Amino acid sequence: MHKLILKPGREKSLKRRHPWIFSGGVARVEGNPQAGDTVDVCSADGALLAVAAYSPQSQIRARIWDWGAREIDAAFIAQRVLRAAASRDVTQDAGVRLVHGESDGLPGIVADRYGDTVVVQLLSVGAERWRDAIADALAGLAGVARVVERSDADVRALEGLQPRNGLLRGSTANGPLTVIEHGLRFNVDAEQGHKTGFYLDQRDNRLTLRNLARGKTVLDCFCYSGGFALNALAGNAAAVTAMDSSGPALQAARANAALNQLNGAEWLEADVFKTLRTFRDAGRTFDLIVLDPPKFAPTAAHAEKAARAYKDINLLGFKLLNPGGMLMSYSCSGGVSADLFQKIVAGAALDAGVDARIEGWLHGAADHPVALNFPEGEYLKGLLLRVSA
Repeated sequence: MHKLILKPGREKSLKRRHPWIFSGGVARVEGNPQAGDTVDVCSADGALLAVAAYSPQSQIRARIWDWGAREIDAAFIAQRVLRAAASRDVTQDAGVRLVHGESDGLPGIVADRYGDTVVVQLLSVGAERWRDAIADALAGLAGVARVVERSDADVRALEGLQPRNGLLRGSTANGPLTVIEHGLRFNVDAEQGHKTGFYLDQRDNRLTLRNLARGKTVLDCFCYSGGFALNALAGNAAAVTAMDSSGPALQAARANAALNQLNGAEWLEADVFKTLRTFRDAGRTFDLIVLDPPKFAPTAAHAEKAARAYKDINLLGFKLLNPGGMLMSYSCSGGVSADLFQKIVAGAALDAGVDARIEGWLHGAADHPVALNFPEGEYLKGLLLRVSA
């Protein structure tokens, strides 16, 4: 058996059940494990702590499969997938996250279900090693007709992996994937869309926006396929402006609006930062603004640069709010903690010269659980803010 021996004292995080081992904590590797191989993780005195997937190119040198002695095989993968899926409320027409990585004991594996289609992302060499077992387990779930792979996230490069997309199991869908969320229908582009095709993590937050939108002028920044914008329209907003730099995303958003017979939104294909400055200079203001930008900091090493971008965009958002207006501001950057994000936004409010209070903390939906021993799993952080009238 291959072994990964830790430096003295570096076993403390594992004893707290944190599922990552960083390269700096490794004293030596015994045997000749290849990328994705299962290794025994041992303390400096030789005590077995866990079994993990070995990743020689990543700063996360190993990801824990299980604690103590355990054989990692296809049966283990299938049992974990079944356990994760059983904890979700699955309905045929809704989208749901079936597997949420480390928080479901399946590091590097994300799987979203849209009706009878499961879209899976394999983001680590350990997940890559068990591709067939993962695909078989997902295909074996009740009502699943196909499994599609979207392993094209940038983080795969950190593991030494190339992008891989395509049909893994079953037959190609006859038509577009469509999900129903809080009564609204959305087409899902599993082949070319962002991530797995839709942002299921924002499900509850989109409904929160709908309940706040009545009679308000709403600006949805980085609108993608229209999730927030359509909920604002459904909530009887007075006016909705939505923008994204991606033409295909806006085309999808317009199609989703037509699918739900929701008319009247202003759709702008534009650079959000530049356009917000243009709005500021023109004196244009809004009652409710959504800032849901893409990931600015994939790792903690990018946090400083990301902080500047988050502060810039929130500063602009505050300046565009009417007195008494509300800002829904998000970060999906794993490298930016919730505390840091709040400090960044507070600094933006100070520089904008506004008084603001937090009316709610916003998180991912319940099918995106966060393990107590893995706070990094809470990648989506949001603040619901109101400025003084």
